[in-house]
Amino acid sequence: MRTGPEGYTDRFERYADRHPRVVDAIIVLVLMACAVVGSGLTRPGAAPPQRDATVLVVMGASCLALFAHRSRPRTVTVVNAVCIVAVTALEYVLTPLLLAPVMAALYWLTTHTGLRTARFYSLTTAAALMTTSAVFDPTYPSSPVPRSIGYCFWLLLPLAAGSMTRLRRAYVASVRARAEHAERTREEEARLRATEERMRIARELHDVVAHHLALANAQAGTAAHFALTDPQRTKKILTSLTDTTSSALRDLKTTLGLLRHDSIPASGPLEPSPGLAHLPQLVSACAAAGLTVTVTTTGEARPLTSAVDLTAFRIVQEALTNATKHAAADSADVHLTYEDCRLLITITNGAPSGAAAAAPGPGFGIMGMRERALTAGGEFRAGPRPGGGFEVATSLPLRPTATKASSKTADDPAGEA
Repeated sequence: MRTGPEGYTDRFERYADRHPRVVDAIIVLVLMACAVVGSGLTRPGAAPPQRDATVLVVMGASCLALFAHRSRPRTVTVVNAVCIVAVTALEYVLTPLLLAPVMAALYWLTTHTGLRTARFYSLTTAAALMTTSAVFDPTYPSSPVPRSIGYCFWLLLPLAAGSMTRLRRAYVASVRARAEHAERTREEEARLRATEERMRIARELHDVVAHHLALANAQAGTAAHFALTDPQRTKKILTSLTDTTSSALRDLKTTLGLLRHDSIPASGPLEPSPGLAHLPQLVSACAAAGLTVTVTTTGEARPLTSAVDLTAFRIVQEALTNATKHAAADSADVHLTYEDCRLLITITNGAPSGAAAAAPGPGFGIMGMRERALTAGGEFRAGPRPGGGFEVATSLPLRPTATKASSKTADDPAGEA
């Protein structure tokens, strides 16, 4: 807790916000006391003024008008200016004690309306006081400049104090607004991160479960078809079905293992995330389900980052899964093209002659592939082919090869210099 002047100011403002009428009453009583004391002061060597009910009524009215400073600050300032001009016409000495009510009115006028309005009222009041003093005060012509400077000083002082208070309140309000904005932003960011994490988990589980279940369903259907006519082939398919379900369990265990808390030890080491190196196993699983997959590579294959490698594998996996479930053809082609800055992946399945292209049914497969590609900074498109069948194509970013960068430097030695 702050104990300096700012701390006391903060506590006073908080108390004034809770009990405004109490604070106003105390301030008005103090200003009345200042006015009463100030009405008895005079110049050195001069007789004190004869107090009468007129000056006390005028100063009392000016102080009582201050109760309306929150709702009518301009009216309160005008009333106090008229009262102090009347006191000057009664030939009282304008000491800071007599000027205290009008100074308080100008201070509140500055805090409520702004500096420009308060400056106008302050200069107008100062001009009225100088004019009244020149007419009713016989000693004014002997020292007009010091007296005028004194009027302006005492009437401009509340403007400076009010401006400081106004700026301080604006600063406190901006700090509170920034704190509230930061709190809202932090909560929104936390919700966004939670949403992104749920989407990532849902996408990963979909890729793992949907792929293996689709293959297992296709293998089971193929085995049932050949159960009576080709027992050997049926046995081979059922063996592949066992491998498919075992792979599904391993991938599911790996995915769920990543969601465990760090303090809970895993039952065993987690397998690395799959990548394009696992394409042979994926091709074999598809072949057991009755889909012949051909993989061709153009360009020099090179290591990929883990994110791009996983994205590429999942897109190929999902595309082949859709081909297994929805395509009328029994073959699919996977084409990988390595360029300098990107990897192009195209998965196509042909349709038999006279058959329409079979598009994936309703689900999250294409949406998940598109999200993966965009997350990795690539591009994605999917749709029927003009000649029949369905095509999935994606472009994923790669780092430029070091050999080409060095060859460019060697071809342009001047540029290196």
